[in-house]
Amino acid sequence: MAKKGSLSINSENIFPIIKKWLYSDHDIFFRELISNGCDAITKLKKINMMGEYDFPEGYKGRIDVIVNSTDKTLKFIDNGIGMTEEEVEEYINQIAFSGATDFIEKYKDKANDDQIIGHFGLGFYSAFMVAKEVHIDTLSYKEGAKPVHWECDGGTEFSMTEGTRDKVGTEITLFVNDDVLEFCNIYKAKEVIEKYCSFMPTEIYVSEAPDKGTQIIKLDEKLDTDVVVETITPEKEGDDIKLKIEKRPELLNETNPLWTRHPNECTPEDYKKFYRDVFRDYKEPLFWIHLNMDYPFNLKGILYFPKINMEYESIEGTIKLYNNQVFIADNIKEVIPEFLMLLKGVIDCPDLPLNVSRSALQNDGFVKKISDYITKKVADKLSGMCKTEKEEYEKYWEDISPFIKYGCLKDDKFCEKMTDYILFKNLDGKYMTLPECLEVKPIDTEENATDENGEKVEAEVVDDNKTDEDQDEEKKEKTIYYVTDEQQQSQYINMFKQAKMEAVVLKHNIDQPFISQLEAKNEGIKFKRIDADIEDTLMNKTSKKAQEELDKQAEELKGVFEKALKKKDMKVSVKKLKNKKIASMITLSEESRRMQDMMKMYSMPGMDTSMFGSEGETLVLNANHPLVDYLSAHKEDDDAKMFAEQLYDLAKLQQAPLSSEEMTQFVQRSNDILLKLTEK
Repeated sequence: MAKKGSLSINSENIFPIIKKWLYSDHDIFFRELISNGCDAITKLKKINMMGEYDFPEGYKGRIDVIVNSTDKTLKFIDNGIGMTEEEVEEYINQIAFSGATDFIEKYKDKANDDQIIGHFGLGFYSAFMVAKEVHIDTLSYKEGAKPVHWECDGGTEFSMTEGTRDKVGTEITLFVNDDVLEFCNIYKAKEVIEKYCSFMPTEIYVSEAPDKGTQIIKLDEKLDTDVVVETITPEKEGDDIKLKIEKRPELLNETNPLWTRHPNECTPEDYKKFYRDVFRDYKEPLFWIHLNMDYPFNLKGILYFPKINMEYESIEGTIKLYNNQVFIADNIKEVIPEFLMLLKGVIDCPDLPLNVSRSALQNDGFVKKISDYITKKVADKLSGMCKTEKEEYEKYWEDISPFIKYGCLKDDKFCEKMTDYILFKNLDGKYMTLPECLEVKPIDTEENATDENGEKVEAEVVDDNKTDEDQDEEKKEKTIYYVTDEQQQSQYINMFKQAKMEAVVLKHNIDQPFISQLEAKNEGIKFKRIDADIEDTLMNKTSKKAQEELDKQAEELKGVFEKALKKKDMKVSVKKLKNKKIASMITLSEESRRMQDMMKMYSMPGMDTSMFGSEGETLVLNANHPLVDYLSAHKEDDDAKMFAEQLYDLAKLQQAPLSSEEMTQFVQRSNDILLKLTEK
């Protein structure tokens, strides 16, 4: 049977849903009822602006929240537009009929809809999440309008009669359920209002009901911030005159927050104060980015780069999301790129497509555009600083580099914009960008080079048969050498400095995945730790015949070390290092190290990481050092094992700490060697 009709909603069925499931947090009714009051005042101001209503003398829009713990009630009072009987019937009795939407539609040709907060017509019903009964007393601005009184106990029945209110506006009274009486505590009420409403566009005052908010004090104790209700005459002569004092309502919000102003109107002290007040962080932020966009969408906000002690503090930040100055949530990932959640700040976007409860975003392509815009503005700010304020940028670099590198890992577009503005600190403490690290540098011919003792070293042989193009290609450094521990790798650093070679310091945990990404996205660039190999510029050039002798020496010593260390298939190499003070070194190929680091990262707690082995490790012996010559000449002696172990541990110490057992053996062996010297 074919049939058509309209779906109907039964209020008896929908009320339990509203009460229990519409909002994730029960305290959110404060936000919804105060938002409705803000909308009512905004509408009245627009009607006044259009000449349809004249404000009474001295009018100023305000919302009062009155807490009464004795009567277990909360009152929300505004001096906004008010409602007629017909409007109460339309906006309150019809669930999900939005008065804000209706108003915008009615006046869309006469006024814009800025700061109209409500859209769904459900905010009022959040009151029933905590109240067993709700009363409304309202008086419309319209000439001749009569006051209306409305009551409902949270069921399907309501009563509506003529009321007694004599001022334009609305008063909503909540009779709070016994299981949530905490909301009738003045301190709890202030806490919730400050959470959601600190920056709403209308002044919000909070006070206790007169019977709870008054006190009796002596005449000379009068407080300037309070209001004298009455003077109490002494009962007998000589008694103090006393005053009955009523606490003045407390203003809880800032109606013109910093992000709503133009950046030119804000001073550095304004930004710092706002940061302290909102985030309770008394360490000054490094710098900030003021977002101010009107087209193609309306978005304002301020993002702060906080100063963080990376060793002791979490780098998780807080981005507060607002909609028309109404707090929505912290760190909504759809709007705020993940890497920017490390920052602190506020974002206000009235165009956000929120769901019915205003607690989450609807899935909308528009949200992605907002996220992309925020990412672009941050990249523009950082790149601009690097170009025009390089010294300041360098001062901040150690603090902001984790943010930027994490952003590059998480966001390809951000990475593209920032790649040329990533800074690398070299061994002399100078900061360089990636293009500067890759600049063409001439290879030192070493004609006048000396070692650390001032002794002249052998000159590097240059092949005169190579073309200029071949030599230019060789001179162009595509490899960037880096250091992860300046103390541990100091021997390698000294060798690099003596050879006038560059290396950069990369010691943060995020650096390893970051350089892997740079290599993947920039063809021809390779990062290599300075102990990954012995570069030609660190060695004396040798003839073919001399190299064959070194290879033979290496093969002989390989057996000595394998026997002493009980390691099979050790890689041993003999080189003529320019630095004659170094006897032995260990190199570990970049690929092997990264693989081992990755395996350790994903290993189970308590797992023996030594199981990953020493694949890619090579023991390099310096043919120019007397100890290596001595070991070669006395490889059959009783002391050969002791010397081999000592040379290996000395090499290992330059690359990584020894285990506790290895260190014990190393110290004992060192004592034995010194003792032998005293016996000679």
